[in-house]
Parts: sequence; C-alpha cells; structure tokens
Amino acid sequence: MSTVLDRPRLIAAPTDVQGAEEILTPDALEFLTELHERFEARRQSLLGARLERQKRYDAGELPDFPEATREIRESEWRVGDIPADLQDRRVEITGPTNAKMVINALNSGAKVFMADFEDATAPAWNELLQGQVNLRARWQGNLGFADPASGKQYVLGEQPAVLIVRPRGWHLDERHLTIDGEPISGSLFDFGLYFWHNARAALAAGSGPYFYLPKLESRFEAELWSEVFGIAEAKLHLPRGTIKATVLIETLPAAFEMDEILFALKENIVGLNCGRWDYIFSYIKRFGRDPSRLTPDRSAMTMDKAFLAAYSLRLIATCHRRGAFAMGGMSAFIPVKGDETANQTAMDKVRADKLREVGNGHDGTWVAHPALVPVALEAFAKMTGPNQLDRMPERVPGREEMLELHTGPRTEDGARENIRVGVQYLAAWLDGRGAVPLYNLMEDAATAEICRTQLWQWLRFEAPLDNACPEQGRGGQRFTRELFERLFEAEMTALPDVPNIQEAAALFRRMILDEDCEEFLTLPAYPLLD
Repeated sequence: MSTVLDRPRLIAAPTDVQGAEEILTPDALEFLTELHERFEARRQSLLGARLERQKRYDAGELPDFPEATREIRESEWRVGDIPADLQDRRVEITGPTNAKMVINALNSGAKVFMADFEDATAPAWNELLQGQVNLRARWQGNLGFADPASGKQYVLGEQPAVLIVRPRGWHLDERHLTIDGEPISGSLFDFGLYFWHNARAALAAGSGPYFYLPKLESRFEAELWSEVFGIAEAKLHLPRGTIKATVLIETLPAAFEMDEILFALKENIVGLNCGRWDYIFSYIKRFGRDPSRLTPDRSAMTMDKAFLAAYSLRLIATCHRRGAFAMGGMSAFIPVKGDETANQTAMDKVRADKLREVGNGHDGTWVAHPALVPVALEAFAKMTGPNQLDRMPERVPGREEMLELHTGPRTEDGARENIRVGVQYLAAWLDGRGAVPLYNLMEDAATAEICRTQLWQWLRFEAPLDNACPEQGRGGQRFTRELFERLFEAEMTALPDVPNIQEAAALFRRMILDEDCEEFLTLPAYPLLD
C-alpha cells in the first residue's frame, strides 16, 4: 500500500501492514499536513536553539533559573483540572506498541500503560504503523493477538489500565512521510495519527487523548506543544484543554524551567515525570567538554544522591505547588529467570527504589515489566490516598545541588559494560526492537545513550580509572584511545553474532571516536533502519 495526497505534496512510503489504510486516511493526512505547515519552521528553529545553548555550555556557562521568567516562578497559579481516570497513577508500566505488549501491559494491574513510540520503539515504518493500528483497535474494541509460536490467544481484560501515548521527541524526523519533499516531524506524526483516530473514541469510553511528551529542553518547546494541542482540539471541535499531557523532565535545561513548562502547558498538563535515564544522558552530553564533570560508572549514579536526588525533590515541590502530579522514574530491573537469589536481589532493589520515591512524595512510578507491578503497588500502598498532591518536600534543592556531580568508581568493568550494552542495543534497534533485555536489565535508547556518551566523555579527557588493586588508586590507568580500542576488540570478540552486530559496532565505535558528541545515537542510526 502506498499513499499519495495532492501529488506531489504528500507522499507516504509503501507498507504491507494490515489495517494501515485505516490509519493513513486522506483526512488524517490532511491533518498532518496542516500541522507540518504550521509548525515545522518553528520546530527547526527550536532545534537550532539547542545547539546554540550547547555552545554556551561548552564555553563554560552553567544552567540556571531564567531571570526573565522569575515572575512565573514566584507568582501563584495552578494547572487545569485533572480527569478522574488520571487521579490515581501510582504505578505505570511502559513498553512498545506491538499487540502482545499492549495487551499484557493493559492487563498488568498497573494503573496506567504508556505506549511508547519513542525510546522503546525502533521507528521502522511498518512498526510505527502497526503500533497505530494496535492502539486504534484498543479503542475500537477489537484488539487481540494470537501468538504464532505457542498458539496462545491474548485478549483485553475487563479493567484495562489507562492508556497514555508517548510520541517521539522534537528532534526526530519521519522520513517515510514527506510533504513537499520534507520529512514530517516524528512527534507530529505519532501524535497526529493517534489523536485523529482515537480522541473521540477515548472520550466516549470515559477516558481521553492522553500523552507523555519526551525530551523537552525549554519552555519554548512546551509552548510549541501547547499550540499544537490547541489546533488539534479545534480541528475536532473539542473544548480547549481536552488533551492531557505529562512532560518528562529528562534533560538538564528543562530541569531549570519546570515552572515555566507547567505554565506554558497549563491548560493541558497534568504532571511532570523524572525521566532518570535520559536525564543522566543529558547531564553527560551537555557537560561533555567540561573535565570537572567526569561521571563515575553508570551503576554508581543512583536516585538517592547528587543531581538525581536534587532534581527529583525539586520536581515534586514544583508540581505539587501547581496542582500537578510528580511522577517517579523507571526501574530498569526485570525478573531473573533460573536464579532465585539474583531475582530476589533485583526485586529488593526495585522495592527500595519505589519506597524512596513514595517517601519523597512522588504520586506514582514506572516499571518496565508486568512482574514488577505488584512490587511497586505494594510500595505505593503507603500513600494515604490515590496521590500525594498535598505533600511537599521538607526542603527544595537549589541550583548547586541540581548540578552536583555523582561520585563513585570509574572502572574498566564499567567501560566494558558500556561497550557490551551499547553495541548490542544498537544492533537490536537496527533489527526493529527498541526495548531489549540485557544482563537482567531492560535497556532502551536512553540507557544506551548513557553508555555512548559516557565512553565519549571519558575518552576526550583520558579519564583516570579505578584499578582492580585498591592500593594503586585512581590514576594508575587512564581511558586512552589505545585502551578503548583494546577493550572494544575484546568485547566484540565475546559478543554473540546476532543480526546487525557488525553495523552496530562500526557506528557505535565511530560515535565514541568522533570529535563532536552526536546529539542522539538514533540520528545517524535512522538511515540504516528499514
């Protein structure tokens, strides 16, 4: 199937996805065309502003709360009303949009399922369209899946989780749909198709068109989403504020504009979320040329310390002051099959993480696997109601705490793990999979980005490593080009020969060795994806 509308203005690539003709309809494509014409120039300008901000960081500027918006931060105002089915979000499960995952997640017992077109989905054309078909089927009441291997039938239960959809970030294009030769924004493609086909059906079912917005870096990017929402609501003759959004605070610049982001979207927004893995990635990327910001192993950067702990507390205080939810972050642990001791250790770590979140005042949290839903629900049962909107942290961290570097070991083992995880994840991504279980963790694009940027940062400054012999201390070995190449070769020799592994290795290695830090690993990888 291929689609052409007002040739040659809009062209969609061919697809063999069954039901795609009900997604790429003329009226839906007209809607996407309108969004593109109204907002593409603005999107490109905002992406340019990110690069200009990076130049200032490279020159030594540090993030700060904008003086120009002091009045927004200091004045009293609140976000709009929150729908009834979003009042209790104590456990949310996330994952890709394939039918089996959608059904299992909706049936998992979690309060919310975030269907992810972003970090958990490799944006292959057929995968994206199949995801849209699956989500439409959920609202049409005919979502089902028959596993061809086992013959098992999957059907939606009687009390499914509330559905929220995460479109791709502003930085990603959708090259399979072009308008006047230009690719449409991946954000507008994912949002526009889901909204157009499902907003009214979701409202009729007592829910609504709900979205998670990823990777915003400023209030101006939030204002762009607000305008998109206003146009979309008017197009379907829906009241202003019908769309409800939760914004992930997962970039360093956005953490210093949380009030402003809530204010820019106050008609539509219901909360903010601590996107912890992308936040670590953003911290490394934005400070990548500052030798005083060399990070420890990624396993040492936990939510109870340094900049992660500070931004979590500030997010809670900011949200609750404005009547918005403060959502906790993702636990990447998954069940360990065949090793009960290791599995219990993983569950204990999840439990401790969720108890910390509920104790700090978060209103809910994320998990990546259905087996973790009961653990998280048990932790958040300590809330006295469906949320903690009336709870404020005892103190609100300031700028210095939000920039405080994590301490901990920086090791050869950490570098090896980054290589193993980064290459294998990228190979899976090129094979069309965006969420990949590796070494008892659920890895996605955000965690792979930590691996990639950390290696890039360490190599720039030949970072001192902690050696195996404690008496040698840090400084006995440095992360040189020679050491990186030796470790890379050793790890590649040991990795399984899976599809795309050589292409992934070549691309991953090149990004580590490049003089410039690529903004996102998915940008150079995207042309290699079918």
